Formats: sequence, C-alpha cells, structure tokens
Amino acid sequence: MIAAGLRRAIFAAAGPQGAQGAEGGDPLLRPGAVPGSYSSSLPFRLARPGQDAREVAAALAGRLAGEPWIAVAEVTGRGFLTVAVTHDALAELAVRIAQAGPACAQSDALRGRTLPAALPGPLPAAPGWPQARAALAAQLTARLAAAAGATAFLYAERSSVPAPAPPPAARPAGRSALPPITQPIAQPIAQPIALPGDGPVAEATRYAGADTVRFALARMPPGGEPLDAAVIARHVLANPAYAVRYAHAAAAAVLRWAAALGTRPAGFTPRLLAEPGELALLDALSWLPERVAMAARRGRPDEFAGYLEELAARTLDTMSTSGFTNVFAISSERLWLADAVRTGLAASLELLGIGAPGRL
Repeated sequence: MIAAGLRRAIFAAAGPQGAQGAEGGDPLLRPGAVPGSYSSSLPFRLARPGQDAREVAAALAGRLAGEPWIAVAEVTGRGFLTVAVTHDALAELAVRIAQAGPACAQSDALRGRTLPAALPGPLPAAPGWPQARAALAAQLTARLAAAAGATAFLYAERSSVPAPAPPPAARPAGRSALPPITQPIAQPIAQPIALPGDGPVAEATRYAGADTVRFALARMPPGGEPLDAAVIARHVLANPAYAVRYAHAAAAAVLRWAAALGTRPAGFTPRLLAEPGELALLDALSWLPERVAMAARRGRPDEFAGYLEELAARTLDTMSTSGFTNVFAISSERLWLADAVRTGLAASLELLGIGAPGRL
C-alpha cells in the first residue's frame, strides 16, 4: 500500500530518467529500520558513470520531502534513498485497506507488460510434486502479474483486458491525502478444478484438502523437497499452510465477537494505533501490493507465500494482545486494524486460489 504509493512518488521525482533506469518498474525498495520506513537503492542505478549516487539520492529526497504523508526523506549510507512516512499515514492504512476490499492487493506496478497465462489444470492429476509445483507456479505468476497491472494472455486470440479504475476509497474527514489505491487490473483467471488422480499429489489432496496442498505447493521453491501430507495437514501454527488461514480466522473472530456486542468500526484517530506490535503489523500490510509485484517480476510465487507467513505471524502476535482479546473495551481503531488485516489476508489467499475461512 504505502510501498506502492512510494514507488509512484519516487518515479515521479526521478522523471524520465527514473522510468528508463528502473527495470520493470522496480524501485528497489526494501524495509527500513523501523515501521513506516523504506530504503531504495535506485540512486545507484540512476547515477551516471562517475556520478556519486549520493547526489542522485539527495535530489530525489529533496523532491519527496514536500509530500504531506512523508515525514523524512534523506540520503543514507553510500547513496541509499531512505524515506519515513508520518505516523498518521501508517496508521491510516487500517482504514484504507478495510475500505479497499480485494483491490488492496492490486497496483499498476507491471502495467504495460504482457505475459502468457498457463491454462488452469487439475493439480491432483500431476504425476508428481515437481510437475504440480511448476504448473501452479506458472498459474500463480500470471495471477499475481495481472493483479500488479500486467495483461495475461490466456489464448492467442483473447486476453484479460484491464478493467477501468474505481474511484478512490473514501477517507475519514480531515486526513492527509495519500496516493490512492490503484485499480483492479485484469479479470481473474479461472480456478483449477481438483479432479481425482492416482499420483502423490492426488493422494495428498484427499488426505489434507485442496487448499492445504495448494498453499504448500505455492510456497515450495524451485527444486523443493516433495511434500509430506501428514505434515502439511497438521493444525499447528508451525505449519504455514494452516497458520495463514488461521490468522485470517483470528482477525475475523475479533470483528465477529465485537459485532455480537454491537460494536463496529466507526471513528478513527491515528494516534490511538501506536503499540509496537500494531505498527509492525501496519508496516507489513503496507507492502502487500509491492510483494505481489515483486513475486510476479521474479516468477516466484513462493516468495509471496513467504510474505504471507510473515504477515500471519504479525497478525497472530497482535490479535492475541489484550487490546484485541478484550472485545468489551476494544477501540474503534483496533477494529479497523482487525478489518484491514482480515481484508489483506483474504485478498492474498484469493490470489493464490485459496479460501479464507472465517472460522478454523
């Protein structure tokens, strides 16, 4: 979210030189030292032969410093551009994500790029784990790329055409303007149908369930070890295939319990989201669209699944604190945050073709 807005702001500050120097629209952003801070090595790529990267970074920082949602833009190290957003900008993600719905995972990072989309097929019919992993990786790369603005061609004569942009989501009155959440880009690619089979993938699907096997395959790196159905079926938080869906259910439970007491998200005061765990969770959420684009650029959906594991861990740490478990006294701001993380995880699981359970 913020990372996606920062990418656009950096390229606007860099001008045509930035567009030419950034391969595939990648601003080379990485997390900073504290929540709400971001570091880019783009100045090293933009520097002309013999030019000090610190000079480029300083010029970019000067142009970014005027943005109302940016607290600090400065040169660090040998020429990194480091940006920290305001506390209000970070906290307001809770409202922006909850209001955006599935669009919270979408961006324009890969707009203008085209790629072939693997036709969906039944994973359980694959003869082995390497073939199932390769087939799913191709499918998911296309789905992630479409969410990041690329056009995925399913057939030679037909493609998924970008949809028009919706109006920006409304914000509570009096909040500083942030770059709007960008539009849904392409029509979703059809889900593969799980059909019976005789191989190890089919056997694991019958034992552990289609969603469990699909997530475990999604997080498998190239050349990864074959999956053990008994391991990925375990309902323990050490099992990522369970933990990510459980984190969604935990956030949904907070909202459900509060609603049963007649409490729903209403007003929003950014300063009331200030606990370290809350800020760390917001920081993780701020990367969602960019992590989608990064995984698509690299053809590595397993990296996006790894990001979801990190997001799930942050979610469970935060949702288990007294500020969220005491739903009789929960603040509106924390309900917005629970809604945001529920929305972000649901959108992410949908991109992987996996259901997001409200109870687990």
